[in-house]
Amino acid sequence: MTTDAILNRSYSLEKEQIPPTVVEQIDDAERAALTEKIKAQLKQQNAVIVAHYYTEPELQILADESGGYVSDSLDMARFGKESDAETLIVCGVKFMGETAKILSPEKRILMPDLDANCSLDLGCPTDEFSDFCDTHPDHVVVVYANTSAAVKARADWMVTSGSAVDVIKHLAAEGKKIIWAPDKYLGDYVQKETGADMLIWQGACIVHEEFKGQELETLRAHHPDAKVLVHPESPASVIEQADMVGSTTGIIKAVVEMDATKFIIATDTGIFHKIKEAAPDKILIEAPTAGKSATCISCAHCPWMAMNSLRKLLRVLETGDNKVLVDADIAQRATGSIQRLLDFTRDQASKLAGDA
Repeated sequence: MTTDAILNRSYSLEKEQIPPTVVEQIDDAERAALTEKIKAQLKQQNAVIVAHYYTEPELQILADESGGYVSDSLDMARFGKESDAETLIVCGVKFMGETAKILSPEKRILMPDLDANCSLDLGCPTDEFSDFCDTHPDHVVVVYANTSAAVKARADWMVTSGSAVDVIKHLAAEGKKIIWAPDKYLGDYVQKETGADMLIWQGACIVHEEFKGQELETLRAHHPDAKVLVHPESPASVIEQADMVGSTTGIIKAVVEMDATKFIIATDTGIFHKIKEAAPDKILIEAPTAGKSATCISCAHCPWMAMNSLRKLLRVLETGDNKVLVDADIAQRATGSIQRLLDFTRDQASKLAGDA
């Protein structure tokens, strides 16, 4: 395909490619029994849970109570690498399990459901993306964390939503031209913030793409005292109304630190659990996904994240099923793009500490 054909083609998923959102329904007695069995298995197997902010609250609570960790995708993998545990249970989506395996190749990585995927990952087919990169050998390839191990292996850099602007500013200052993948909204936001020369892949997150600018404006009118916090995977019409644009971790920090009591939040509603823990007195309002032209395919909760459950978690601990495997050659090449980001963020932190 030509460059124009790629850049004008939508890599958003069709409705039939998206599973229904099914949240596990269990009563308090079964939840308590499952939790105790899982904790016993974790101790017996020297295993820990690393869970994403978007998973169900009961999984996040269990991770915290059992010595595990709840965070964003790269930080989950970083915690796993630094942990003494021999087994990591990744409660999240497939690319998160792969990243954990890449950073901890010697450890056993299990997932409650290996079919838990990501629309951004699915919307960036490795062969097609690699062919596109080959047609632009003069461009630096920068991919978002929400991509497969094979796509990371093709990239020069991997970035997170929290680090993307800083990395692209750095590359633009060096006069680099950039291929960005896969999220078009995050790519558009980064390009506007940096002025970089970027070719932007046209993928999208099914959760964040659902947020509606016009309906958000109406909601703001009803809550004029509310601050608007937006994840940069959202459409420009939503981002332009934000008081703060940032990663999942950044949004939680903003609620805690900003001088406001009411917040409209445009990201997956799974994050509300951690926000309520960190700032129990704050009022949280979901940004609208309904309204004109809305389909509410996700209704602000990822259907693949919902595939993680206590029952599935116990089953993989008892059986050893659902191991995450990454081809050794792909893992080695993907390590380079990930490590480049880790080195960059470490150097940035050192510079800030030196300026303090």
